[in-house]
Amino acid sequence: MPPPPRAWQRMLSGRRLDLLDPTPVDIEIEDIAHGLAFVARWNGQTMGDWPYSVAEHSLLVEEIYTRMTPRPDPRWQLAALLHDAPEYVIGDMISPVKAAVGPGYGALDDRLSTAIHIRFGLPARLPAPVKKKIKAADRLSAWLEATRIAGFTAAESDRFFGKPDPALLTGLSLHLRPPAETRAAYLARHATLLAQI
Repeated sequence: MPPPPRAWQRMLSGRRLDLLDPTPVDIEIEDIAHGLAFVARWNGQTMGDWPYSVAEHSLLVEEIYTRMTPRPDPRWQLAALLHDAPEYVIGDMISPVKAAVGPGYGALDDRLSTAIHIRFGLPARLPAPVKKKIKAADRLSAWLEATRIAGFTAAESDRFFGKPDPALLTGLSLHLRPPAETRAAYLARHATLLAQI
């Protein structure tokens, strides 16, 4: 019987991450930050001289989650920062493509999320209210990105992502910067939150 096809990827840290059966010991935050800083949101179809990365998006989602949550628990702020962490190895797909790919993508994402959560001291599965609030922050981030850098009108964004609370938008900004700067910002925020848990 032939051996199963290779399902691991060598990471820059030297780890071999099995994408089909990931383990927490093969997860390194440096690999996540590096990968996410180089993965473009919106399939790269954004305005500006730099792509808007998943790492930037993740920083924004955590900021929004923190604004939405009185006295936030650092564990759940960390969960918000890591909400798209699996994309460091499986990439980002726009929602219509995820739906077309089917449940296999979601299962792969779930296995990676579980390993990532355990690696950083979070529960394998987040409590439903926390997950729901992170999703709300994610949708608000998507609305902001869509209208400011991805060419959507406010009406289109309202239809796809929901009409945002204007108070939550006050003072929020999108950062388009070199991947090395984004990677450093992501690592710094991760370290700050991890130290508070």
